Amino acid sequence: MSDRPTLPTEMDPMRMLSEMRLPMMDVEALAAAQRRNLEALSAANRVALEGAQAIARRHMEILQQSMSEMTDAVRGATSSTDPQTRAAHQADLMKSTYERAVGNMKELADLIQKSNAEALTVLNKRFSEAMDEVRGLVAKKEG
Repeated sequence: MSDRPTLPTEMDPMRMLSEMRLPMMDVEALAAAQRRNLEALSAANRVALEGAQAIARRHMEILQQSMSEMTDAVRGATSSTDPQTRAAHQADLMKSTYERAVGNMKELADLIQKSNAEALTVLNKRFSEAMDEVRGLVAKKEG
């Protein structure tokens, strides 16, 4: 038995459409198109969710790596007693930290863009298919 809630029969849109007996509408084709639309939307959502999960995983990896590097840097900075050596070490550390942060931000932005593009590709493909289906239905009714 399905866990999906069912609509009362008086609210079943497919039954209502089939009972209307509209001469210009193929109810089965409409239902099949709607089903494909929902499948495409579901696939796009799945792609977006997978992308978000990959981004979150990578973000956690970056945070863990940063914390480890920061711990090592603090140890290294406190080990030298010469103020000039310590200042030079801190400057190098700040520069490398900044460069790594910019690289990490770019990597995460690229992941987000890739995920969004994949989800949009799924939707655009379905939209194109739907327009072809409409053209086909119109041509069939005119012919």
